Amino acid sequence: MLARIRAFFAAAGVLEVETPLLSCAAVTDPALTSLAVCPGTGVAGGYLHTSPEFAMKRLLAAGSGPIYQICKVFRDDERGRWHHPEFSLLEWYRPGWDYQRLIDEVAALVRAALDRPALAVERVSYRALFRDGLGIDPWNTSVVELRDCARRAGIGGIEGLELDRDGWLDLLLSHRLESGLGRGRLSFVHDYPPSQAALARVRPGTPPVAERFELYVEGVELANGFRELTDATEQRARFHADLDWRRANGLAEVPLDAHFLAALEAGLPESAGVALGLDRLLMIATGASDIDAVLAFPVERA
Repeated sequence: MLARIRAFFAAAGVLEVETPLLSCAAVTDPALTSLAVCPGTGVAGGYLHTSPEFAMKRLLAAGSGPIYQICKVFRDDERGRWHHPEFSLLEWYRPGWDYQRLIDEVAALVRAALDRPALAVERVSYRALFRDGLGIDPWNTSVVELRDCARRAGIGGIEGLELDRDGWLDLLLSHRLESGLGRGRLSFVHDYPPSQAALARVRPGTPPVAERFELYVEGVELANGFRELTDATEQRARFHADLDWRRANGLAEVPLDAHFLAALEAGLPESAGVALGLDRLLMIATGASDIDAVLAFPVERA
């Protein structure tokens, strides 16, 4: 599978790069927990990266052109049938591309990696997914209405659960909508609510949307991509909003990646990028039902 992926990018003229696993900064996203490395004698403390994204964007800002990377990434507090604290990630960036064009390449890459060239592709907007699947508009639905929708959908354990709008939307997506996506095909969900933009560009309109997509195969989220945000001021504001949320909810406050923000200020080219989980892709290729089946040594035996 790795050989097919590397051959795909070699034919496309995309350069393979390598960036550090260890950083002095951590990701601010409240949904992710960076693994901290304790300092030892003569060794500075830091964090194992959750993604090579920030470092790769620094290369883009330096004029690298199109690049990809296959590496190990680390996320604390993640363990389950589809999750492991250390996993393999494929990430790549296309300067000058929009996210719709990148979706085409993601589909071609996955077909090549799985050796399934005829695999069908569908695209569905986030808004249409919720309207068709649950009868609600995610842009114009209150927290109370979302809670009622979860109750009607038969999601257990929600009594006393206190979530914001995005929390309820994520719950409905993961428990009632995801399972039907990507069955015998590649399903790309695109154009997310602006509150779920993360590092994506927000496109003005009625309603405004985050130019972001996720790929689902056999009911499993496999990739997450964006039209990249290039505005350093906006990105810094989003980072500080993340830190405010962390403080308010008792999560660890982490250092911002000043080098990444400096690269944005210097000038990141218009581009689209995506990260794809290779262990999950291998699970799909082999029909495995647990991520441990595609790992030589799961963390409990590492």
